[in-house]
Amino acid sequence: MSSGAAPGPLTGMTVVECASIVLGPLAAQYLGDLGADVIKVEPAGGDLTRRIGPRRSPAMGSFFLTNNRNKRSVVLDLKNPAGRATLDRLVDRADVFLHSIRGAAAQRLGLDHATLAARNPRLVYCHVKGFADDGPYGGKPAYDDIVQSLSGLAMLQTVVTGEPRYMPAIFADKVTAVHAAYAMMGALLHRERTGAGQRVDVPMFETMAGFNTVEHLWGHTFEPPIGPMGYEPVSTAARRPFPTLDGHLSFLPYSDVQWKRFFSLIGRDDVMDDPRFATFAGRQENVSLVWGEIAHQLTLRTNAEWTELLGSEDIPFAVVNSLEQLTEDPHLVDTGFWQLHQDPVEGTLRFPTSSLGLSGSPAGLRRLPPRLGEHTREVLGEIGLDDAAIEHLAAEGGTDLDPA
Repeated sequence: MSSGAAPGPLTGMTVVECASIVLGPLAAQYLGDLGADVIKVEPAGGDLTRRIGPRRSPAMGSFFLTNNRNKRSVVLDLKNPAGRATLDRLVDRADVFLHSIRGAAAQRLGLDHATLAARNPRLVYCHVKGFADDGPYGGKPAYDDIVQSLSGLAMLQTVVTGEPRYMPAIFADKVTAVHAAYAMMGALLHRERTGAGQRVDVPMFETMAGFNTVEHLWGHTFEPPIGPMGYEPVSTAARRPFPTLDGHLSFLPYSDVQWKRFFSLIGRDDVMDDPRFATFAGRQENVSLVWGEIAHQLTLRTNAEWTELLGSEDIPFAVVNSLEQLTEDPHLVDTGFWQLHQDPVEGTLRFPTSSLGLSGSPAGLRRLPPRLGEHTREVLGEIGLDDAAIEHLAAEGGTDLDPA
């Protein structure tokens, strides 16, 4: 499938992706959403996520579908000399090469930056990895749970659970994928200005350490430190969705005006006469007390009553959605966020639209997620292999034209 959508800002760019699971594939998908031609190079067994989650076909699991739209799939065995040589031909024509292969293995395969840049000096070479290479963790394996632990994210959950816990989401992978996508686009802009490609390294640990300390570096922003680490207003057990009479509500008045308006609406103007509530500084110093009062007040009405009372008052609040409610959320429905697309094999599939609103060169879905090896013949033909050469490559073990 290729839609008739308007060209995206990366239309005309080719990305060769040698990555699996979430981090690399999601970063490449972001570039595909913006119009890049993403060629996903897979082994004969395919990306591991093809077999994770509900599926209608053996190698098209839901986990794969959500990370691999706007791509073409090519099967190559990179340990086979003929398959490896074919990848070189793809890279020679590429604007970006993105991989998540550990450094030593990439070096053995000749997929290091020096080797590929010698062939294609304009190449943006992006390596997503667990850790920067020059530290003691360099080259070690890393997955989302490992990085959540090292970066302090798991320990932050102690304020809620009493013990370290992982976020119930693949948080480190997804955050790092966003960083990788904007880093690659920055490198492409540099190349358009200078003509030179470059190496882009995006390590998960360093990315998440920086991400988590935006607010939590706190007193350690200074050397020597002038206070502890940790931003108390967001790292307190009092910060949570609040129970109402029939559900939960997220509630966050911020300015003095919003706090006064809230207590006036519920007939408690007297609360704002208390200096602990009256000013931003007072509320910051008495976080638990302030949120304890809010928690009490919210238990007195239902979600519907709070929605009616607060809905037109410019006070930030929201009913707490379950995951299942997201597909029916009235705002997401009315804005067309969810889109249904027909796949000739998989049937009707639901995808979110890109949240990026580019008026002149919109992001969007241009290709449905590919079946394993669906575009092998097509892509290899584009780099100059005729049918006989493709069949010969398969006979040598460099590709599989009928992968499982």
